[in-house]
Amino acid sequence: MAEVEAAGGGAAGSPEAGGGGWRRPHGPLQRYYGPGAAEAAPEAAPDPTDIDSPHFDPEAFLNKVRSECPLGQLLAREAALGREIRALDSDMQTLLYENYNKFISATDTIRKMKVDFRRMEAEMADLAANMSAISTSSARVSAALQDRHRRGAQLAGVQALLRKLQSLVEVPGRLRRWAAPGGEPARALRCYARARAVLRHYRHLPSFCAIEDESHAIMADLAQRLRTQLREDPLDPKELAECVSMLLQLEAPPAELSEEFLTRAGARLDAELATLEAELPPADPSGPSAASTPPPPASDILDFVDRGSSAFVGNLCVLAGSYRSLFEGRPGVVEGRLEAFTATLTGRYFALLERRLALERGLGDTSLLVRALDRFHRRLRALLQLLPAAGAEAAAELVARAARERVDRYLRALQTFFLGCLGDVRQALAAPRPPGKEGPGLPDLLATLASSVLGQLKAVLAYVQLFTAKDVAFASLPYFKGEFCVAAVREGLVVAFVRWLCRTARSFAEGPAEKGAPAAPPALLLLLARLCLDYEATTIGYILTLTDEQFPPPDAGPTVTPGLALCAEARGAAQRLLDHYVQVQGAAVAQMLRKSVETRDWLGTVEPRNVRAVMKRVVEDITAIDLQVGQLFEEGVRRAQSSDSSRRAFSVYSSSRAPGRYAPSYTPSAPMDTHLLSNIQKLFSERIDIFSPVEFNKVSVLTGIIKISLKTLLECVRLRTLGRFGLQQVQVDGHYLQLYLWRFAADERIVQGLLDEVAASAAHRCLDPVPMEHSVVELICERG
Repeated sequence: MAEVEAAGGGAAGSPEAGGGGWRRPHGPLQRYYGPGAAEAAPEAAPDPTDIDSPHFDPEAFLNKVRSECPLGQLLAREAALGREIRALDSDMQTLLYENYNKFISATDTIRKMKVDFRRMEAEMADLAANMSAISTSSARVSAALQDRHRRGAQLAGVQALLRKLQSLVEVPGRLRRWAAPGGEPARALRCYARARAVLRHYRHLPSFCAIEDESHAIMADLAQRLRTQLREDPLDPKELAECVSMLLQLEAPPAELSEEFLTRAGARLDAELATLEAELPPADPSGPSAASTPPPPASDILDFVDRGSSAFVGNLCVLAGSYRSLFEGRPGVVEGRLEAFTATLTGRYFALLERRLALERGLGDTSLLVRALDRFHRRLRALLQLLPAAGAEAAAELVARAARERVDRYLRALQTFFLGCLGDVRQALAAPRPPGKEGPGLPDLLATLASSVLGQLKAVLAYVQLFTAKDVAFASLPYFKGEFCVAAVREGLVVAFVRWLCRTARSFAEGPAEKGAPAAPPALLLLLARLCLDYEATTIGYILTLTDEQFPPPDAGPTVTPGLALCAEARGAAQRLLDHYVQVQGAAVAQMLRKSVETRDWLGTVEPRNVRAVMKRVVEDITAIDLQVGQLFEEGVRRAQSSDSSRRAFSVYSSSRAPGRYAPSYTPSAPMDTHLLSNIQKLFSERIDIFSPVEFNKVSVLTGIIKISLKTLLECVRLRTLGRFGLQQVQVDGHYLQLYLWRFAADERIVQGLLDEVAASAAHRCLDPVPMEHSVVELICERG
């Protein structure tokens, strides 16, 4: 039984016969042996009734089963245990057979290994004997050749020494051949550098001293020719660096060479700057070309920057790198000399480039300017990596200033475009129209003006956006992008243009800019007021949103102008223009009324039979103004009209307000009663503000014009002395105006009140105040 258990335990993890995997215990065996180490559950208190536990107690288990399970369950449990025992026996027998076959195979393998090891031991013994014989033979050969090997090594050393001596003897000849004019001085320097240490070490020997003196003389002559070449011959940066490098290898003073290097480099770079400057007009304003406009440059800005970058900046980078590799860390060389030298030259180059940028008149090709600035920035960045202090701030300021100047030109172009559009609008308004052919209406002119200006502004933003493209090197720099997007584009272009537009529109309401200049036509004032009102409502918000999308401001950038402030400016300009329009139109109507009053003889006039023509003209002009304003502004709100507005009586006694008992008592002998009656009526009437701000609707505009016109008529009547028929003519004219003007005003009581005051003033200024019968007045007005 112990053997079976051992066989079963040994075979639990062995390969299964006929298979490639490992056979895991299962069924009753698994429950018998328990879970593996990796599957073991955490330790718990031992349970004596657990049949799979090592702490199993049969008596306790039987007591528990008999007490808890009924007879049927006990019999079922007995049958299950019987099946498990039979399955366990079968599995153990199978494992025993499998392990027995493996034991037999292992025995055969061990038997074969014993035979193979015996043959291998014999072969190893033969190998050891052969190695011993070889070692003995090698020792005999080495002993026989030892003397010859020593003599050969001595001869090889002598040969190497003779070769070195021969090469030292040949040094002067080689140096003379290579250091001669047209030779290979770099090769001569390498040869001399290899031989110099040996010659100095054996200088105490006469032969070596002669070789050293001859070599030194040859190299001194080479150094003299190199100095002459450095001072006199034109050298490019590479040749200059090679010449100075050879002089340094010849132990020339580094301090002196550094100054000569910078002098020669400065002369060449000055020549390149002079070539660039020759393409530009003189910078002196008192020069011969100061009085005339300088000619346009022969090449575009991109070609100018290309030649400056490839010639000047490229050579400056080469010379700066060469100077650092040649002189950095050498004793006697002045620190900071290269930085000062480079800063001076780059400052001159920046000044030339700025003068060339100033020649870019008008707008030109913005993409060409952006490419030129981008190329300038990229080439200069290579120099700044060598010399960080070589004008980095000046270069950045030059790029930013060029971008701002182009934006300023776009702003001036927008302003010129807007003024041109206004000129077209004024020309369209002033153009004579043949009978039957009407020109473009105010809505069409407004739509054309607004769309043209907005389209031009969007086109300008598209051009300016080239400065912030992803492939532009300087566009991603924080010092440029934040300042450019906010200060230059949003504030300097968009906000500045909107404010200028509002100021320009408002200036038309301030009177002519020059004495004697024609005033703006009233229709233009009305159109500009509507334009500013539309800007306040939608356009400003749209423009600012579009600008912020195309030129996103930085998170922590400068303060920007809020849109509400611009909207307030636009609304203020619209209000001022509309107020001025009311004043201009009111003044035009008032001027007709004033002349009609001042040029008439009110004492000697005849009995009225018709309405005066000027009153008909006033009604016609007010009707035309109503049509004009209605094209651009909404109707507005009127007070509820009375049912008899068009038929209201107009008399010198203000029948709409005064009691009937005052009419019979009004005679020329009682002027105080009439004056008292008029003052009493003014106390109980609403005060009419003649020049109050108008609202943005047609009713308010027409009300303002009517108030100014009737107030002028009132003041003119107060300054005249009238006869009986003069008073009756005023009565007829006033009733005619009442019939037609009330429908244009926001409140008919305003028209009625002003006309009542006109009638009262006429009666007060009349020498014989006898009014005309109301029926006669109505008949005359209807006939008129």
